[in-house]
Amino acid sequence: VERNMLVGRVTRDDGREYVQRAKRMALEEVCHAIIASATDGATTNGLWDTLAELPCTQISVALDFLKERGCVVTRGRRTYPASSFLVEDALTEFCTLES
Repeated sequence: VERNMLVGRVTRDDGREYVQRAKRMALEEVCHAIIASATDGATTNGLWDTLAELPCTQISVALDFLKERGCVVTRGRRTYPASSFLVEDALTEFCTLES
């Protein structure tokens, strides 16, 4: 977390690196969308469609963060909240990395 944003670093096969960022608000929106689709599970494409006002890269960075920090579980291509407190769990992890 840098400057109140998630930072995802990607290294290409040729060794070049680039950075993708997601605002905290994007993280919260992704959490709410996953909660809304908790019964059937959320997919990346579904999140992109549901959150069309957000850049796809921000959605992907937020989703990767949630997976990495154990806030969501993935079965096949579907993602589900790992607890009943997804937003709180995600923001706790976000604030922990921010300090």
